[in-house]
Amino acid sequence: MGNFLTNQQIASLVEAIQSAEDHSTGEIRVHIDSNTENRDAKTAFKVFKELSMDKTTDRNAVLFHVNFEQKYLTIIGDVGIHEKVNQSYWDHLHDYITSEFAKGNYYQALKSAILETGLELKKYFPVEGENPNQLPNEITFS
Repeated sequence: MGNFLTNQQIASLVEAIQSAEDHSTGEIRVHIDSNTENRDAKTAFKVFKELSMDKTTDRNAVLFHVNFEQKYLTIIGDVGIHEKVNQSYWDHLHDYITSEFAKGNYYQALKSAILETGLELKKYFPVEGENPNQLPNEITFS
């Protein structure tokens, strides 16, 4: 993991995910990849499937797939949320995160992106009744 995130920051990101998911049926995951050397979205899509993110009820899961060493970020929004926000939303979020990463603001960039994604999910997928957590909130690593 290097000097990118401390254990305390990782725990805080999990709390941000929980907070972001509180008011929507959407699911957010962060995966930190330290093994892959290629810089393409195929690895992120593979992780998306491995984490069963394509199995949520409303197909509204969002994955932030990060490889700090390769300076690579992929954001995948499943079809339900992607249809609502369109590609320009993801492009804007990607540009924000990568510009902050370039300044060394790894934690703050991810936290802000998680919370902003939660607001978008709330806008299009508000909680109506029960809101079971369909996917774990912890950050995964490879």
